[in-house]
Amino acid sequence: MPTAIIDGRCLSYEDTGGDGPAVILGHGFLLDGSVFEHQMAALSPQWRVIAWDARGHGGTPDAEVPYTYWDHARDALAVMDHLGIEQAVVGGVSQGGFTALRTALLAPERVQGLILSDTEATACHPADKEGYGQMFAALREHGPIDDLVVQLSRQILGEHPAADEWRERWRHRSLPLGQAANCLLERDDVSGRLAEITCPALLLWGSEDQSLPRDRMELLADRLPGATPVHVIKGAAHTPMLTHAEAANRVLVDFLSAVPVRVTR
Repeated sequence: MPTAIIDGRCLSYEDTGGDGPAVILGHGFLLDGSVFEHQMAALSPQWRVIAWDARGHGGTPDAEVPYTYWDHARDALAVMDHLGIEQAVVGGVSQGGFTALRTALLAPERVQGLILSDTEATACHPADKEGYGQMFAALREHGPIDDLVVQLSRQILGEHPAADEWRERWRHRSLPLGQAANCLLERDDVSGRLAEITCPALLLWGSEDQSLPRDRMELLADRLPGATPVHVIKGAAHTPMLTHAEAANRVLVDFLSAVPVRVTR
């Protein structure tokens, strides 16, 4: 995979290339940019799709010092700079959505639209923080044993063949249980600033998502001035763009076709 050097750090990404309007996509926790393989295939060459690996995931190493999703947002902007992309539709699933929101707050002039799937603007809910903290502690102690990763894969991917594939990946790679996990658990609340984000925003949510209740997506619908209603992807868990790509892609194409964009590089 190509890499960009950001402040001396390697950041991994995939890029379909081409002259179409750019779409930058960020994955959820424990996954990587490969979850967008179906979007990269379906959207190009009409759109130039870039899927990048966040710190501690895929081909991007974790950092030794603490960081936040604001730093992830700066990473996304740095990838755009590296590729010579001035403006893009920015989006992601779960933590990729946390990052996209902060990217729009940091550099609204560079974000032409948002794609927000199974994500939220608030801090980690206390119950979620406790549950995830216990899960991460168990993974640190016992490693990716079936008792842990089967439950985790079903939560993230549902009853889909991709869950088997990702369990196998987790067994053979380093899990992001250091600073990346702290970033997830300690994230700040940006819900009070959503009115500042005025670009069009597509909202997607899997009907079987056990990680993120629908009301957190409805908060985005209520407070983002340019938001669509929440599009429910029936049967999907926490990562619809991977497990229910055909349904998600139909909505994505309709949204992207309506976003007023300028190709500026």
